[in-house]
Amino acid sequence: MPKILKDFLVYLTTIKGKSIRTRKEYEYDITLFLRFLKAVEADIDYAQLDEISIKDITIDFIKEISLEDIYLFMEYCETQRHNSAATRARKAATIKSFFKYLKGKRRLIEDNPADELETPKIGKKKPIYMNQEDAELFIKGIKRSNHYYRNYAMIMFFLNLGIRVSELCSLNLTSIQDKVLHVVGKGDKERTVFLNNVCIQSLETYMKKERQYILGARTNEALFLSQKGTRLTRQTVAKIVKQINADSGLNKEKLTPHKLRHTSATIMYKNGADIRSLQHILGHTSVSTTQIYTHVEDKEIQQVIENNPFNHLG
Repeated sequence: MPKILKDFLVYLTTIKGKSIRTRKEYEYDITLFLRFLKAVEADIDYAQLDEISIKDITIDFIKEISLEDIYLFMEYCETQRHNSAATRARKAATIKSFFKYLKGKRRLIEDNPADELETPKIGKKKPIYMNQEDAELFIKGIKRSNHYYRNYAMIMFFLNLGIRVSELCSLNLTSIQDKVLHVVGKGDKERTVFLNNVCIQSLETYMKKERQYILGARTNEALFLSQKGTRLTRQTVAKIVKQINADSGLNKEKLTPHKLRHTSATIMYKNGADIRSLQHILGHTSVSTTQIYTHVEDKEIQQVIENNPFNHLG
């Protein structure tokens, strides 16, 4: 990896507060971009892209990059790699932030070729979620196994608080004070969320009937522990959700912890949560992100039209 890329990645985590996972995505995208440019320059087959070294890339090489080069790369991602619009949009955002850093923070380039880079248009996707009936069936699918109380408490946290899986995994015993949960979200932003009765009760039962008997429970500060007494990983929680989905007989397609967050947000909105409160609970920086949950069911739209006072004239 060239030093300039290393410096940028360090800047992302230390100054911008990006997670290691996001940093890895940036590293992957920029590495691919630079390899692609070297392949074009040296007329190397794209199939050999992974073998191209970018260690020798200098700022002089980067200064020569034009907007057309970036568009050529975006076209390659679409036609050769079959990347979706969302994936290409992420790559465009990565390239934009890399050049912004080179010009704005390091003053290494005079012209930013990515200034005019347009991001691929992404169609607004409706979030996939469970309705109330599905969610209740899902809850009944939590098997009374060794970790029933832990799993039940975790699902209550997902469905009542709409927290992210990474946030759930990073909860500590000290994250809870009285009836308040302190959550560390994206970019290390902290927020407080109030626990309702079902969250408090399920947590108390887990602490009393299960957690204290797990090996290493006294030395590990993580709230939700694995069989071995270690902090749960995102992958393990995803497996637990998948298992409950199967055990419940619901078998909802691609039901992930993130879909539980969607479910929680949608049900809260449908039950009268205003958009600003929802934004705070979910930890969204922008209210426009929260607005994906304001989608209305077709049958609800039909009901609005049916309820129009002029309807009775017919």
